[in-house]
Amino acid sequence: MSRIGNNPISVPEGVNIEIHEDSIKVSGKLGSLTQDFDGVSVSKVENQLVVKRNSESKDHKAKHGLYRSLFSNMVIGVSQGWTKSLELVGVGYRAQSSGQKLDLSLGFSHNIVLSLPDEVKIETVNEKGKNPVINITSFDKQLVGMVAAKIRSYRKPEPYKGKGVKFVGEEIRRKAGKSA
Repeated sequence: MSRIGNNPISVPEGVNIEIHEDSIKVSGKLGSLTQDFDGVSVSKVENQLVVKRNSESKDHKAKHGLYRSLFSNMVIGVSQGWTKSLELVGVGYRAQSSGQKLDLSLGFSHNIVLSLPDEVKIETVNEKGKNPVINITSFDKQLVGMVAAKIRSYRKPEPYKGKGVKFVGEEIRRKAGKSA
C-alpha cells in the first residue's frame, strides 16, 4: 500500500491542469510543465488531484507514489517555485552571474563559465567577510537539482578543511589530520 500515492494533491488558485490519456500538463504563473505517465490514472476532483493505480502489480505499486510525488512537485513548482542555495567555502573562491552565465573561480588555473538553461534564474550573493552564496531558482525541481549538482561537482567539499562547494546547511563529516 502506497501511503504517499493515496494522498490527494491540493491545487491552489491560478494553476491549470490538463489531463490527457498518458500525460499531464500543469501550468501556472511561473511556467508550464508536462509529464508522461503509465500504470496510474489521474483525475481532478474539485480543487484536488487524485492518483490511482491501474492494478496491484509490483510495477504499478512502485509507480503510484513516484507519479504522485512528481505531480505534486509540478504543482508546487508552477505556483511557488523551487530554490537551492550553494555556498563556496575556501580562500579566493568566487562566483559572478551575468544573465544566463555563471563565472566560478574555484582555485583552478582558469575560471569555469557555466551556461544555464533559460528556465533557471541564478543569483550570487557576495558579502564581505562571508562565503559567497549561489541561489538557484526555477519552477522545475529536477532542473534545479541537476544544475546545483553540476556546480557542486566542480569542487566537492573535502573532509579535512571543508573547502569546496556545498549546499547551505549541509553538514560535512570532518576528519582529523596527521597526528604529530
